[in-house]
Amino acid sequence: MPDILHPPKTKPAVPAKSPRIFDLPREITPAERKSLLAGGFGWMLDAMDVMLYSLVLTYLIREFSMDTRTAGFLNSLTLVASAIGGLLFGIVADRIGRTRSLMISILVYSLASAACAFSHSVTQLAVFRFVLGLGMGGEWTAAAALIAETWRPEHRGKALGMMQSAYAIGEAIAALVVRLVLPNFGWRAVFLVGVLPALLVFWIQSSVPEPTLWSDRRSANVQRPPLRRLLSGKVLRTGLLATTMNTCALFGYWGLFTWIPAYLSLPPAQGGRGLSLVKTTTFFLVLCAGKFAGYSAFGFLADAFGRRKPYFAYLLTAAALVPIYGMTSNPTLLLILGPLVAFFGTGFFSGYAAIASEIFPGEIRAAAMGFSYNVGRGISAVAPFAVGALAVKHGIGPAFLLQAGAFFVAALLSLMLPETRGSQLT
Repeated sequence: MPDILHPPKTKPAVPAKSPRIFDLPREITPAERKSLLAGGFGWMLDAMDVMLYSLVLTYLIREFSMDTRTAGFLNSLTLVASAIGGLLFGIVADRIGRTRSLMISILVYSLASAACAFSHSVTQLAVFRFVLGLGMGGEWTAAAALIAETWRPEHRGKALGMMQSAYAIGEAIAALVVRLVLPNFGWRAVFLVGVLPALLVFWIQSSVPEPTLWSDRRSANVQRPPLRRLLSGKVLRTGLLATTMNTCALFGYWGLFTWIPAYLSLPPAQGGRGLSLVKTTTFFLVLCAGKFAGYSAFGFLADAFGRRKPYFAYLLTAAALVPIYGMTSNPTLLLILGPLVAFFGTGFFSGYAAIASEIFPGEIRAAAMGFSYNVGRGISAVAPFAVGALAVKHGIGPAFLLQAGAFFVAALLSLMLPETRGSQLT
């Protein structure tokens, strides 16, 4: 049995001779293309379903007579579920395959999103959002493992960055859905649209192959070691460090971007900026454009300069911009700052998939990635609730200072990680 705790010495990380930011692949294999489309579309539609809640949050607060604490708690519940789902689906993906796990996770989150339309109490809504979170966590785990194991090392960062950038497209689609559906049919119809991602499963089943790495391990009947073996030896320090860094970064992200739609739309008396539905949608679409650019750019930077340096730069810049954004009341300045906050405050996501896929061994890669990423996401579930609780007394904008601090700590921790650019996966 191979020593899974120590990467093979015959396949070290080989950095590029000279940084080339726009080093595009000359040829993309069918497997690479299909894995990226499957993971990207799955993540895009996952983002759409998750973001629908935030975009109709003002109406849900009214419908169910919720305060900001309760509204934040419901989103935190979804994130806790995503942590559980990420770990469970990671184990499933290591056993039955990346594509099968991906299909199951998509079905779970799309059906749960549609079920939210039939909620008649906060409890019912909470149950459906919890189930949605299970699929949400599973989708990232399966998709990231699928793409990481299919793409070549020199372009792995770009591929994972493109997958992550699809999240911004999904959020933009959610904003358009709300803009078109909400005024005419109400918030329940908005959630019904969330069932559409289930159709993607049919294409994945018929067209997307499993990664050769996974198939080879299965054919060789490689023994699957228990997950606890990753928490010993030399892997322990790196795994704990990456998970802690990810926890801080996700705490900053979820606390900030869960509340930005409400921050823009709620009246000043409730800590918001009082923008109309049309302006809120417009501002949010511009913000999504910043997210897309940040995700995509990170992948190119990570393949050219390594994972660690861009990660640090993104998080440090986000920590500086968020307090300014939270204290701004001028609509024009909010419009200008929004895409910049989004670029740096979300773009770092593209780096974690590459980092996690390259520091964990292949036999339990998906489970380990799911564990590391989603432990961070589970703990960060406190963030939306914390912002909501602080907003009761101080307003939403000042509450964002907490998120700036989380980004700053994550930036410092990233400097302690090993550089993994160019690693050959096994």
